[in-house]
Amino acid sequence: MRQTPSSTATPAVSQHFSSSYREAREKFQAAAARRGLAAQAHVHPAQRGAEGEELAMDVLRIGPADARSLLVVTSATHGVEGFCGSGCQIALLHDDELLARAERSGTALLLVHAVNPYGFSHLRRVNEDSIDLNRNFLDYSAPLPQNPAYADVHPLMLPAQWPPTADDEAAVEGYIATHGARRFQSAVSSGQSTHPDGLFYAGLAPAWSNTTLRSVLRAHAASCAQLAWIDIHTGLGPLGHGEKIFGGRNDPAELARARACWGADVFSPFTGDSFSEVVRGAAASCVYDECPGAKTIAIGLEFGTVAFMDIMEAMRADQWLTNHPKTPESQRRQIKQALRDAFCIDSPEWRGMVTAQTRVAVLQALSAFS
Repeated sequence: MRQTPSSTATPAVSQHFSSSYREAREKFQAAAARRGLAAQAHVHPAQRGAEGEELAMDVLRIGPADARSLLVVTSATHGVEGFCGSGCQIALLHDDELLARAERSGTALLLVHAVNPYGFSHLRRVNEDSIDLNRNFLDYSAPLPQNPAYADVHPLMLPAQWPPTADDEAAVEGYIATHGARRFQSAVSSGQSTHPDGLFYAGLAPAWSNTTLRSVLRAHAASCAQLAWIDIHTGLGPLGHGEKIFGGRNDPAELARARACWGADVFSPFTGDSFSEVVRGAAASCVYDECPGAKTIAIGLEFGTVAFMDIMEAMRADQWLTNHPKTPESQRRQIKQALRDAFCIDSPEWRGMVTAQTRVAVLQALSAFS
């Protein structure tokens, strides 16, 4: 006989996803309340959302305050990518079996919802200062990393008009033909601190999200012995596939621990087998400053959406739009929609793939700690 689902049955996967930051935050808070919990809101002191709403980095801890093992899951480090990460986090909060396993293991789960709430709400990958937060976690007391090749590609990426002319695109193709696709990707995406109106800008000081995330770690993770970190991203790789990008230091022993947890398919930018370039100033790197006593493993779980050059075109257009604030509203809406569509696929199949792979990564981390 077919049973009628109980009132506590897990909703369909698509119900965990949202069409705006405001909706995502409300769903996250409601999912926490369902478990009798309340997220701690770190409210942005100077910015409001696209709908005039409050912006916040919301933090929810599930598990004992004195847990020696902590699993951190973050979303929206790259704002617009939060549509995926938020949906995956909310799905975890509705997963009674998974949370029961976490409780039995004695591991605390820390969900950080919307590391970059401004970008999430305003449909930007970067923050309110056009800073790529995954390049911002640098030591600003030391000389900043240099990327001289970016100066060569900057005018190619951000031409005087949008859409680019045929000559503009031919210049990009010429650079790739001369230097190769990998060098092009490195020049553009490894991070730069010289062009605040450009792509992958690291900034000249710690951003609000940087200092806030560090304070969250000091409050929740400073005394833990083991820490695993899953930072959810979108935009690189085959459609729906979650590449596990090693998020630690260039340390073979640390890479081996990450692979022991998440599998041999944890790919490292340091060895050249990842879609990602070596990232300087990644958010997860702050764990070494804030939790020096913890044995740490970290991955960026990067879900594929569209082709790399389509991703680049969407990012170029969005930064061009920021550089040209008098752009007509119709073109503005078109550019924003294209950026959102580049980083989030609105299909039940894609949503099912990303939530299932996130669940597996969380279960693997819990097993590694047990």
